[in-house]
Amino acid sequence: MLPGDFRPPSRPSGRKLLLFGMLGLGGLVGLVVTIGIAAFVVSAWLGLPLAAFGLNDGPEQPIAFPHPHHVQEIGLDCTFCHRNVTKGAAASIPAVGLCMTCHKTVGDGKPEVEKLRNFHASGTPVDWVRVHRVPDHVNFVHEPHIRNFSDQYGGPAGTCQLCHGDVGSMVKVKQVRSLKMGDCVECHRNNNAPTDCTTCHY
Repeated sequence: MLPGDFRPPSRPSGRKLLLFGMLGLGGLVGLVVTIGIAAFVVSAWLGLPLAAFGLNDGPEQPIAFPHPHHVQEIGLDCTFCHRNVTKGAAASIPAVGLCMTCHKTVGDGKPEVEKLRNFHASGTPVDWVRVHRVPDHVNFVHEPHIRNFSDQYGGPAGTCQLCHGDVGSMVKVKQVRSLKMGDCVECHRNNNAPTDCTTCHY
């Protein structure tokens, strides 16, 4: 054969075929992972995270607090534990001492109550994982919302459900509304509340 004549390519070795196969498989896995992450980020940005694979089931907490037991069975109102909600900006999470007013004597042998007692004995606060959050440049104050909606929705507990959902029936607390700016503005418009920027951004 003269130099420069066409020469059919030789069949790649088994090692090269294996390398190409692994590169192709790695690229496919990388593409699937990238699409999955992008779908999660976009869905969380636009609203709530995708419910697939438990991404919107709510976070694991240091103590699995049973809201249904305390709310539905015992009949506690939201304000019994979240005492600041009718008076200030934050709803507040109860201190371990408040829980211990009952659980010094109630709940022997229950693992989650024993965890609570251990926190109390060591003087360590429970490091709860935050579920609902608005951006740092937003000033959300609970008190006026509770004051203005309580008559319409049957008290603070009914008002809380507008944004937080029926927490009293949730085994694990999760976010049910996007709590994005559009969600808040729409609610303000529907209820003749102020929509001026300085209402929430100050």
